[in-house]
Amino acid sequence: MDASFLAAKLITLVLSLAVAYLAYHGYRRSGQTPMLYVSGGFVFIGAGAICEGLIYHIFGTTIASAALVQAVIVSSGMVLVLISLTK
Repeated sequence: MDASFLAAKLITLVLSLAVAYLAYHGYRRSGQTPMLYVSGGFVFIGAGAICEGLIYHIFGTTIASAALVQAVIVSSGMVLVLISLTK
């Protein structure tokens, strides 16, 4: 795997987990449920950022099936963020 590609994926993971932590911290301080949804959503988005490469390399699947799994995980995170915005 190319080093710059790996670095970009890791930066995306770290940033999304930082946002998730801050959202969870906000939830703990305020008790507002939408912040918990934001936190969960960014955990899913961060996991989706790295899962495609892991699935492709570890399980030996096709790149299309790994991309499909990534899209489902990231979409789930986006749905959680969307839910938080509508509450």
